[in-house]
Amino acid sequence: MTAREHSPRHSPRHRPRSMIQRASTFDISSEMLGLSVTGNMHDPDEPVLEFSLACSELLTPSLDRKPNSFVAVSVTTPPQAFWTKHAQTEIIEGTSNPIFLSSIAFFQDALVNQMTQVKLCVYDVKDRSQGTMYLLGSGLFIVKDLLQARNHRLHLTLRSAENERVGNITIIAWQMEEKVDPKPQVTKSPDTNSGRTVIPVDESLTESIGIRSKFAALRKDTLLRSVFGGVICRMYRFPTMDGNHLRILEQMAESVLSIHIPRQFVKLLLEEDAARVCELEELGELSPCWENLRRQIVTQYQTIILTYQETLTDLHQYKGPSFKASSMKADKKLEFVPTNLHIQRMRVQDDCGTDQTYDIVTIGAPAAHCQGFKSGGLRKILHKFEEAKKHTSSSSQSIIYIPQDIVRAKEIIAHINTLKTQVSYYAERLSRAAKERSSSGLERTLTILADKTRQLVTVCDCKLLANAIQALNAARPEYIASKPSPNSAEADQVMLRNDQDTLIAKWTGRNSRLSLLGTWHEEEWEKVWQNVDKSLECIIHKVDKLLQRERLQSDSCEDVFQCDINCSSKKDCHTQAEESTPGEWSDALYPLLTTLADCVTMMSEKAKKAMVFLLMQDSAPTIAMYLSMQYRRDVVFCQTLTALICGFIIKLRNCLHDNGFLRQLYTIGLLAQFESLLSTYGEELAMLEDMSIGIMDLRNVTFKVTQATSNTSVDMLPIITGNRDGFNVRIPLPGVLFDALPREIQSGMLLRVQPVLFNVGINEQQTLAETFGDTSLQEVVNTESLIRLNSYYEQFKEVLPDDCLPRSRSQTCLPELLRFLGQNVNARKSKNVDILWQAAEICRRLNGVRFTSCKSAKDRTAMSVTLEQCLILQHEHGMAPQVFTQALDCMRSEGCRRENTTKNVGCRKYAFSTLQLKAFPKYYRPPEGTYGKVET
Repeated sequence: MTAREHSPRHSPRHRPRSMIQRASTFDISSEMLGLSVTGNMHDPDEPVLEFSLACSELLTPSLDRKPNSFVAVSVTTPPQAFWTKHAQTEIIEGTSNPIFLSSIAFFQDALVNQMTQVKLCVYDVKDRSQGTMYLLGSGLFIVKDLLQARNHRLHLTLRSAENERVGNITIIAWQMEEKVDPKPQVTKSPDTNSGRTVIPVDESLTESIGIRSKFAALRKDTLLRSVFGGVICRMYRFPTMDGNHLRILEQMAESVLSIHIPRQFVKLLLEEDAARVCELEELGELSPCWENLRRQIVTQYQTIILTYQETLTDLHQYKGPSFKASSMKADKKLEFVPTNLHIQRMRVQDDCGTDQTYDIVTIGAPAAHCQGFKSGGLRKILHKFEEAKKHTSSSSQSIIYIPQDIVRAKEIIAHINTLKTQVSYYAERLSRAAKERSSSGLERTLTILADKTRQLVTVCDCKLLANAIQALNAARPEYIASKPSPNSAEADQVMLRNDQDTLIAKWTGRNSRLSLLGTWHEEEWEKVWQNVDKSLECIIHKVDKLLQRERLQSDSCEDVFQCDINCSSKKDCHTQAEESTPGEWSDALYPLLTTLADCVTMMSEKAKKAMVFLLMQDSAPTIAMYLSMQYRRDVVFCQTLTALICGFIIKLRNCLHDNGFLRQLYTIGLLAQFESLLSTYGEELAMLEDMSIGIMDLRNVTFKVTQATSNTSVDMLPIITGNRDGFNVRIPLPGVLFDALPREIQSGMLLRVQPVLFNVGINEQQTLAETFGDTSLQEVVNTESLIRLNSYYEQFKEVLPDDCLPRSRSQTCLPELLRFLGQNVNARKSKNVDILWQAAEICRRLNGVRFTSCKSAKDRTAMSVTLEQCLILQHEHGMAPQVFTQALDCMRSEGCRRENTTKNVGCRKYAFSTLQLKAFPKYYRPPEGTYGKVET
């Protein structure tokens, strides 16, 4: 949402001369004299022609009923000889004088020109549920006549098939008057561009739309066009409480990221698991018992790697649309692809200069549909896994490690990999500085090298690592150790022997109490990391000597020159300096740097292998269950991550010039608020379990904004790096946009994410859950997210001023909203949709990104996003309350979400039955005739 300060309402006498005057009543004439805004031929998101329709004095054969009418619009452009249906209005019931809120818009791809003929067919719908209707009458006009008419307004008589008059229809083309002349120009013909109609645009309005609002058009902006496509547009004109009109552009777009991100993600998983197998193979020769264990684990990994390879091949071979239809959500080949992922956008303009955009990412609930839900979702599976791990740990003969040790082992491996690379890099830079004989470079680089090396030594100097190294040594073939027990008499001996039968070694003697993890060989490991420390000290000492000698020589030369000795003495000084220069520093440091590199490599490899062995022991008893669970988690996370990246890109682009948002972004991160309408009954309960874990895992995602190498679409697609412990997403921006970012973001600062999820089931299955089942998961999820949302706001208050946030007309402050949300979350009220409304408003007020989901993001999601749009129009833009229901029905019957059903299942109906809708909250029910029994 691009936030701008709302301009104060102008009284009629103070309105700009370029605006059309309007009355404040809602009669038919004033209703159609709303804000005059036209398209821009350079902006594909702006229509080249837009008009509104109103009928009057409609007659029906039956005098005792008034018509339920709508207008179907068809066009033909000579020499074309047939009519093409272009659009239709919503149905307005029970009136002979309907005023339609949906306007008819022609965009650039419609290819209309002045000679295009437009046919308006008015239908009377007798039964909306059955779809029975008949043609009441029709009228015809040419675009040129509309544009040349006074005030760009036509009045046509509607005639029936029998040529009888059945009413009137008025067509009003929306356009901005010229600033230089407030009177309508009747005689001036509109400009044309390649045969297309181009309606005059007021320059001040163009400036307002193009610059001040910083609006980024989905079909024009370089960045957004590379990520989103397949844009569907609808336009509306809604009256406001003060007699003006709101101009609404509703858009829905799919994203190429639906396929692009899963391809990258699966490739990273494949590389990570292949590296895991390599690490296991690199452990070296193990005794038979440990070798059998390793082979079992490697076999399991190889099976899952094969699955990832097949998935990656399927994704690269996929040539279909850039979204996965809901009818394909259980398709094995596309299980990593999010279901029905779209951007839902609403742009609102009024005559006071307000131009705001609201975006919602809609996605089918991220869940492992292909794997099914018989065993529950991820939450239940994770719980079963932890229980199984406890059980196997208590009965297993292998060494037992506590969970903290496992986490620490993974951290040690990651730190070793990073620090080893950094030590090698700075050692090379130190060598280069020595060759260049750069004193300052040598000192500066040595300081960093010493710091990184000591960090590495600190990581390796720990009890866990020493024990793991000893355990790995004991796992070698024919390993036998004999030493007096440290806690017993000399007669007690420890005998460690690897054989075919056991994975553990025990103390032998009178007091056989101690496990393998003794400390009798810790001295050997201590020597390894101490060698690294000593190698570093040698380098530091050598560099100090070289620099000290350099300073002495420099001082000596200065003394010689200061004493003004003869020229031959000066020459001798130069000769002495030059003789000590060539390769001296480099030759002195080379053997020491080589020793350091060898010691670091030895220490790192020993430590890494020991940690891999530790993890192998921990994972062995439950490896099959673990990999199955991990695969499911990967599937769910990939779907969730793809949606997050879409939301991040569009939010960043919209708010590129919002310094408050950008400061908030790099200071406390981005708020990502997911709304779910899943029930807590049957399969949807398992879907919610999957979804909640997938969203929680987003906390391991960071973003980094970079400058794109070119403005081509391919170079502006996001790039993912990392592994399951943490993924980073690089977002390339065109140079012009990148230059607008603050220094902190340009320098590569990692941008965090704070995800929250609020769920309220609204369908008939939720009624069953509340009556006979269990709603505890919903309560847990909402409570957890409420805590995180409050924490995010507390962070905001601590470090950021309120003017970072967008302005709102709401009289309720954010702390009050959060308090109301907390009350509703704790109220345990049936189908309490206030939770969703308040969470969505808080998200918008906190500069967050909105996501909405149901099972397929097609039906309940459509009800939610259209309701949210109308609530925004009423609360933030003053839409007249008396048209709220009509506006809601209009968006649901003729808006973008109706087309979403066609894209998914080939049928222009929401998948609801009349019986189902009785269980829905009032504002989540679509109008008659728009729903029926179809595939979900």
